[in-house]
Amino acid sequence: MEGKRVLLLLPTTTYRAHDFIRAAGHLGVETVVGSDRKQALQDLQPTRGVTLELRDPEKAAGQIAAFDAKHHLSAVIPTDDETAVVSAAASARLGLPHNPPEAARAARRKDVLRRVLHDAHVPTPRFSLMTLEDDPGAAARKQIFPVVLKPTFLAASRGVIRADDAEQFVAAFRRIAALLGQSDVKEHGGDAGRLVLVEEFVPGVEVALEGILLASRLKVLALFDKPDPLDGPFFEETIYVTPSRLSARVQKAIAATTASAARALGLREGPVHAELRVNDRGPWLIEVAARSIGGLCSRTLRFGTGLSLEEVVLMHALGRDVRALRRQPRPAGVMMIPIPRAGVLRGVSGLTAARLVPGIEDVTVSATIGRPLVPLPEGASYLGFIFARAKTPALVEAALRRAHARLAFDIEPAG
Repeated sequence: MEGKRVLLLLPTTTYRAHDFIRAAGHLGVETVVGSDRKQALQDLQPTRGVTLELRDPEKAAGQIAAFDAKHHLSAVIPTDDETAVVSAAASARLGLPHNPPEAARAARRKDVLRRVLHDAHVPTPRFSLMTLEDDPGAAARKQIFPVVLKPTFLAASRGVIRADDAEQFVAAFRRIAALLGQSDVKEHGGDAGRLVLVEEFVPGVEVALEGILLASRLKVLALFDKPDPLDGPFFEETIYVTPSRLSARVQKAIAATTASAARALGLREGPVHAELRVNDRGPWLIEVAARSIGGLCSRTLRFGTGLSLEEVVLMHALGRDVRALRRQPRPAGVMMIPIPRAGVLRGVSGLTAARLVPGIEDVTVSATIGRPLVPLPEGASYLGFIFARAKTPALVEAALRRAHARLAFDIEPAG
């Protein structure tokens, strides 16, 4: 792939920069970092970085087109929901294979996603939409509980709260309204920052599907079980394990529902990450995003002779045939270490003991010592990640739990 140059859209808040840059290096591809802040040494190496208005997709697309006119780009790669919209708009201008920008926007906006899926008869929760000016008490009297309230544009379960009665409904609405009033969230959300989505709570087990669209056909790369119940009141994800222990019939139905959702939205090229709930009525589509899995979770996946997920995404974007690639069969998993309470992280102990648990490959602490910690539903990050591989999914799950039990986080209460 020599002579190829890719633009990696990497917001300053992403965990994904290192893994994508390393993947490009393995493939011999030149990388340009497109970020919302100027990169160090950008003036000295103008072909290695470009500052973009990532919160304005059309403006960012124009900036990318101007860069491409001087330094030809072979692909534009998104790393989160926001940059998926930028990537679609820019790739359309550059004549590269892409998702329609309106499809990427619909996947990012939870209210639009619900409406599109309902119209296409894809199983998804019933929903209604409120504004911050609405009376939550009056709205609560109309609900069939339990319900889930959430912002329409935030990711990683941020601001997602279950309510089982009118009192909880009002409290959840006010808590989300306070979150939407925070300056960074308000700037990020634009008009969507005035909206709260209310949807029925769908019981069942939850799974995550990692896939890639090849000319509108879904190739499933991995299906993750989430063995910890996600029943609320908040929905902090912890353990992902693949391969799934669900039956082949159920897995086939999950893939079919995800493919139907992507088709309804109009998505047709590149990575997709979907979240579904499964109960006795089948799979329900909760989320689908036009990007690969977030955080450092992709490190659980290896394909073919050892390719990373990021390498597979880059190969497809650069026109390589990835249809024959399969996930390496050894079971693997990751634990996103939850933040147990608010405060300031002062120290971490037990790392060596956790890494010595059989099956554990690595333990990475991503939180910064001395920085405040904010748990869900207001928070947007984890303490770190634990990675494991073993002979069976059950052994992977057990190793993750044992390693986590050996860790201790010294969190000083917030003053």
